[in-house]
Amino acid sequence: MERTLSSDSMFQQHTSNATGLLPLRALATLLLWQRRSSSRRELARLDARLLADAGISLNERAEEVRKPFWR
Repeated sequence: MERTLSSDSMFQQHTSNATGLLPLRALATLLLWQRRSSSRRELARLDARLLADAGISLNERAEEVRKPFWR
């Protein structure tokens, strides 16, 4: 006996999979924002000598540290 899928069941399956990815995307975004915030706090703590070693100017650091976590 042959089984066939209707287009409705295929659409429902596809939509549920896409919806299931939303929490993962949200989590990935939150982790990215947390990493940016943490990195910028660490960057703000570096002295001029360490910044020079990394090739970062004081102005570049100031610009980066002023950015909001979502950018």
